[in-house]
Formats: sequence, structure tokens, C-alpha cells
Amino acid sequence: MDSIIFDVDGTIWNSTDVVAQAWNEVLEKEKIDIRVTADQLKGLFGRLLPDIAKAILPDQTEAEQLRIIDLCCHAEHELLREKGAPVYEGLEDTLRELSKRYPLFVVSNCQAGYIELVFEKTGLGKYFTGHLCPGDTGEAKAANIQTIAKKYELKAPVYVGDTFGDYQACQEAEVPFVFASYGFGQVDTPDYVIEKPMDLLTLF
Repeated sequence: MDSIIFDVDGTIWNSTDVVAQAWNEVLEKEKIDIRVTADQLKGLFGRLLPDIAKAILPDQTEAEQLRIIDLCCHAEHELLREKGAPVYEGLEDTLRELSKRYPLFVVSNCQAGYIELVFEKTGLGKYFTGHLCPGDTGEAKAANIQTIAKKYELKAPVYVGDTFGDYQACQEAEVPFVFASYGFGQVDTPDYVIEKPMDLLTLF
């Protein structure tokens, strides 16, 4: 192993309460009789935004789904910039130590600007060498993992995430998967499991 790539939601921080508030304000303003909960978002985060929009707004046209999810993302950014979201306990100490030994990266299935916002609100950006998301490249997680590896000449990266989608992306990208069981999802056959961020210090 020569590098570690991290997911964001459910791995670095939990923004679901704030995101649910922001999205519900948009849905109310748009006179759509649907509301989302933090628990519901935990089951959706990690998917690509068009897939999330389709799950939340199944009766809308695809164009309308994308329009509304775009409004939701703008509102989400504004509220997160104002309020932030909780980082998982022990994460910064873990990143501080790991960054002394390995280059660290973030690859997430989020919109453009989200990872930068996370870095801004948490102060964790200084520990990371690079990051990518579909909003930057138009590509999904597996391709972005491969792009990061190629750009930074990584020979043996591992990926830390919390959902089955993360696991599938790692299978496709052919990188080992570390399952953050404290996050949002369930994965039955990961390569490694951590129960809290600081377990990474023991694992690596």
C-alpha cells in the first residue's frame, strides 16, 4: 500500500441532518409534497446525483428531477457553509498521523465544490494531496479512483468508504476496500473493516 483514498459522507463527516433541512426547504418552496429525512439520505448518499433525484422524485420528469436536485445542492452548500457538519470522532488525529506516512486523497460521488466545502468547514484539507468527484470529471467513482491513481502515479492505493456502492467501485477499479462500519451502509465481504477512524492507525 502506498496511498489512501477516502469517501466523504459517512466516512469523514455526517451531513445528513443539515442536507435534509436544506433539501426540504427547496421542496417546500417548489410546492412538492415530499420531504426527506436524514435516515433516508443515509441510504441514498454515495449514489450519483441523478440516481438520488430519481429515487426522491420518481413522479417527476428527468429534466425536472435534475433541476430540483440542482436547487437542492445549491441550498445544501449554503447551509453547510453556514452550519458545517460533525466530523467523526478521532478522524483528524488519524489523518494527521496517516498523512505523515502516506499521501491521502478524496474521491466522492458528489457535486462540484462539495469536497472543497468539506475541507473549508473542517480544516482537514491540509492533510490531502488531491481529490475528484463526478462534478469535476463527469465520471463515476471507479473511474475517478483510477484517474487519481494515474495522475499521482499511485501503485497500490486502498479506498476507505462506507457503502456497498463504494465496495462495487473498488471492485471495478481493482483497489482494496476498507469498510468504515461506523458509516451509512452495509458491506458483507470487504477486504478490511474499521469500526472507528482511529482503527486505520492499527490497520496501516
